[in-house]
Amino acid sequence: MQISARGDYAVRAALSLATAYPTLLSTQAIAAEQDMPRKFLEAVLADLRRAGIVRAQRGAEGGYTLARPPRETTIGQVLRAVDGPLAGVRGLRPEETRYEGAAENLPRLWVAVRASVRRVVDEVSLNELVSGRLPAHVRKLTAQPDAWEPR
Repeated sequence: MQISARGDYAVRAALSLATAYPTLLSTQAIAAEQDMPRKFLEAVLADLRRAGIVRAQRGAEGGYTLARPPRETTIGQVLRAVDGPLAGVRGLRPEETRYEGAAENLPRLWVAVRASVRRVVDEVSLNELVSGRLPAHVRKLTAQPDAWEPR
């Protein structure tokens, strides 16, 4: 799975908002805290607003806040809001792929890959990530001996 810059910025912005919840944060405050370009962040926040992840308030005291408490918003929701489906194969959803011959069972693997990704990003809330109290099955994945090694 490749996390785009847009997805990374969206999760980081959502984590800043989760930490401040329910207080409003300006785009400038989030950009400064997370060291990201304000213009790019504005586009990401617009995607999150359209998806109902954040609310915007205009005016001198305006800014952004999460639309729901941080415990009710998952990392998967944030990623989908800016990047679409979590797992795709040449622009298709895994279950839409079809192959012949030796590759006929490949769709099963693609579906399993998507299910594995979902099991992490859809089961970790912003609140859990901010607090560092990740679900046991996620902590177990990060504790595997080769988890932190590049391949």
